[in-house]
Amino acid sequence: MKNYDPQMHTAEHILNKTMVNLFGIERAFSSHLERKKSKCDYKFDRSLTLDEEKMVENHVNEQLKRHLPVEEHWLSKSDAGKKFNIRRLPEDAEEEIRIVTIGEFDACPCIGAHVKNTSEVGQFIFGSSSFDNNGVLRIRFKLKRPEDDN
Repeated sequence: MKNYDPQMHTAEHILNKTMVNLFGIERAFSSHLERKKSKCDYKFDRSLTLDEEKMVENHVNEQLKRHLPVEEHWLSKSDAGKKFNIRRLPEDAEEEIRIVTIGEFDACPCIGAHVKNTSEVGQFIFGSSSFDNNGVLRIRFKLKRPEDDN
């Protein structure tokens, strides 16, 4: 299992599904997740507007506030390949693939650590975004965690 910060990694899943839902693109092809701040890279065709950045932030936070259960399920590699993009799996991946679900909002293959419920994540804060000439949209974000209020 990858040693990601569980809160940040769960937020990344919700951000990815939000981008898929709002813009019809694929999940991030690259991400760098840290406890203090993180970033995700998407294949895209332009910069986001400030209104779109706010819309993404609002949509992610709406899901976090739903207190969705975060669970793991196992599928055979062939069944997982019928439902999910498994191109990023290593060649030597096991025959059973771990699928992480966040309520009915999201499901995808994953090897990282997660919280048990989205209520544990806190508030998603959209930091900034940038777009480069290679068609890459980078989104930077952080979390205001529940324990930050203490």
